[in-house]
Order: sequence, then structure tokens, then C-alpha cells
Amino acid sequence: MSFATSGVTGFLVDSLLILLEKVMKKMLAVVSAILVMGGTSAYAADAVKQPNIAVVNVQQLFQQSPKIADLNKQLQNKFKSRQDKLVAAQKTLQDELDKFKKDSATMSEKDKTALQNKISDDQAALSKDAAAFQSDLSKEQNKIMKNVLAQLNEIISSLAKKAGYVMVLDAQAVIYAGEGADITKEVSKDFDSK
Repeated sequence: MSFATSGVTGFLVDSLLILLEKVMKKMLAVVSAILVMGGTSAYAADAVKQPNIAVVNVQQLFQQSPKIADLNKQLQNKFKSRQDKLVAAQKTLQDELDKFKKDSATMSEKDKTALQNKISDDQAALSKDAAAFQSDLSKEQNKIMKNVLAQLNEIISSLAKKAGYVMVLDAQAVIYAGEGADITKEVSKDFDSK
């Protein structure tokens, strides 16, 4: 996800995006763990045979999948108006701070106090709105991620059963896998077609 921000106006949005990136990285780790567990539990009974193991590069799938890109775009569009309001509120707040710095020396105490109170109220409202925005965004991301994980787990399990794999691992957790072991393209093709 990439939203354009600049200067002081973008500080809050940039902070939110950094937090969002950290959440997505944690979710990717969870995805990998779930896929590994899902792939191994279905085939524990077949472990006596020579193991036929496959790998899936989940990170690559997430980065290159048009379906994931579309979901990200939908998420951006859904939250764009709220983000724009936050950016506008932050700009207004910055303008008020600049005005206070510039004019406070010549302002009456009454005007100075009124502007300070307005700035304080606006800061509190912006913080509250930003926290609500982040919470709603995280909930929506988790909902989408849960759906994506369910689809991937179903696809990987189905491919593994058809090909006779006893285990499917995330490629990021494997030091070496032979050429025929990587089923990322097949998983990606099935995922993007659904």
C-alpha cells in the first residue's frame, strides 16, 4: 500500500503506514506457519513412505498476485476518504500551529488562549480519529487476510493431495529445495483464477 505524503502533513499517515507494514509482516509470518501446519497435518499418515515434499513461496505469491494487488487497491479505496480527512485535519492543525507561532507575540491573551484551546482540541480529535482509522483498517486487513489464508490453505491442500505430497513448506523456511519441489506457480495460478 502506498499513499503519497509530504512534510509534517504526512507524519501521522506515515506513522500509520509504518504500523500497517509491521502488521502485514507479522501476518505473513502467521500465513507461513498456518500453511506449514495445514500441509503437514493432512499427510501425517503417509510419513512412512519416502517423503515427497513441496515448497510454496508465500511471500512471492503475495507480492506478485494480481488478486492480492486488487484486494489492496479495494482496501485503499475503502479507506481513502477517511485518510484524506485525516490528512486535511493534520494540515489544518499545522496551519493553526504556524499561525500561533507567527502571531502569538501580537495576540491578546484572550485570542491566544482561544487559539491554544482550539489547537489542543484539534490535536485530541485528530489523535482519536487516527486511532479509530488504524483500528478499522487493521480489522479490515485481518478479515481479508483470513479469507485469503483459507483460500490458500484449500488450494495448497488440494494440490498436495493430487500430487501426493506429504508436506508443503514455505520456501522462506527452506534452505534448499529441488526444482520440481516448488509449487508456487501452480498455487498462484489457482488462487488468482478463483
